[in-house]
Amino acid sequence: MTGLYVPGSGPLHRTPAGPKLLALLVVGAALVVAAHHWLAVGALGAALVLYPVVGLPPRHAFGVLRALWPFLLAIGVFQTLFGDWQTALRLCAQLAALVLLANAVTLTTRVGEMLGLFERLARPLRRVGANPDRVALVLALTVRSIPMVLVAWRTAREGYVARGLSGRPYLLVVPVIVQLLRMADATGEALVARGIDEETRRQG
Repeated sequence: MTGLYVPGSGPLHRTPAGPKLLALLVVGAALVVAAHHWLAVGALGAALVLYPVVGLPPRHAFGVLRALWPFLLAIGVFQTLFGDWQTALRLCAQLAALVLLANAVTLTTRVGEMLGLFERLARPLRRVGANPDRVALVLALTVRSIPMVLVAWRTAREGYVARGLSGRPYLLVVPVIVQLLRMADATGEALVARGIDEETRRQG
């Protein structure tokens, strides 16, 4: 679960998880509410510049874009054909910018810190019978699963290219699903090995 964290001492590493997630929420809401294509492009450019500024290798940003480009292409083509190019540009830039920013938060935040934040946020739910520890764990795993999908897509894509296949992107669906299931099994085994599953079951 901690494999995506990149050790460092940059400003994002020193910023607590709460303010980072709040800033991500504010930026996402602002981009959606403003709904302007040039603002979205500016946010994408800022997200790309953010990586080297906070001490993250640019390859992490390019890796995200490399995994996202098929989805961005599909969205862009569809919106251009059935809408207008401004909407296509806005949606693609918004998606790329927000995924890059979310990935930067993941790379600079330890899972333990994220779990602690989610647990504190979930404490009021104890009044209705919910277990804050379990809620925090589920939310942390949800955040962790986003880059896992990108990793699974990248792995399937590399195998697709290595076998000399082209023009049949639907063949990537099954390998991606299989890779995600394997990652889910590995995560489950890691949780059981650390006694987390038994502990949350007792507390629930």
